[in-house]
Amino acid sequence: MARTIAQIQQQIIDSKNADPVLSSYSWSNSSVAIWRLWTYIIAVCFWTLENLYDYHKQEVTDIAGNQKPHTLQWYVYRATLFQYGVTLPEDRDVYPTASTDPTVAIVKYAAGVELSNMVRIKVARDNAGTLESLTSGQLAALTAYMHRIKDAGVRLQITSGNPDVLQLALSVFYDPLILTNTGERIDGTATTPVLDAVNVFLANLPFNGVFVLNHLIGALQAIEGVRIGYILSAQANYASTPFVPITVKYTPDAGYMALDETYFNSNISYTAYV
Repeated sequence: MARTIAQIQQQIIDSKNADPVLSSYSWSNSSVAIWRLWTYIIAVCFWTLENLYDYHKQEVTDIAGNQKPHTLQWYVYRATLFQYGVTLPEDRDVYPTASTDPTVAIVKYAAGVELSNMVRIKVARDNAGTLESLTSGQLAALTAYMHRIKDAGVRLQITSGNPDVLQLALSVFYDPLILTNTGERIDGTATTPVLDAVNVFLANLPFNGVFVLNHLIGALQAIEGVRIGYILSAQANYASTPFVPITVKYTPDAGYMALDETYFNSNISYTAYV
């Protein structure tokens, strides 16, 4: 891991001070002394080189991890390389060239889950910053592609569902100098800061990441004007399954979540904190 510029510069200065010849000179200790400026320049050079080494090491590690077969990461990586409407060359499992066209490279997010008798690959696309499921046609094409490139004998389940629905009931104790009794900012910069913060929190969850109630509480506490954010209840569902309560954490079946804003707006209360 690359050292900081300050650490490298200090090591150079310490080495200079430890040298009996160099330490005998009466050099200025000013931070803008010529010799100190040279130590800074050299430190920047070493820092740049060490960061390049780190980047190279990470790049090699990523390439090796993505090329190794029979791992979940390999299947996930190959799913993101899928090109909608483009056929694979005969007897090949890779496209001649990669594509950055969002209408072709449609799989923006992917995650792998190892089940008892198969590997499940969850995928989603990006629509102007919003995660969405693939269309039935897109999913069919992706499934055909994954079955063509998979290892022999491996059973795959490729899924792309609508987001799991999150229903929240909150009690917010607010600073009356910042927020109104309906949760709006008094300065007019935001009408629904709590709702906005919850949506941002969900949007920033890693794909197929775990939703943790305690982390959401931290996000609520970080809102300016919110003194206490208390979650009265939380529940989620996917597809047409019943809602299940969330007491600690929840892993979305689709890989991502969306807030039921109608339920949220009907189940949030604001109390002045005095």
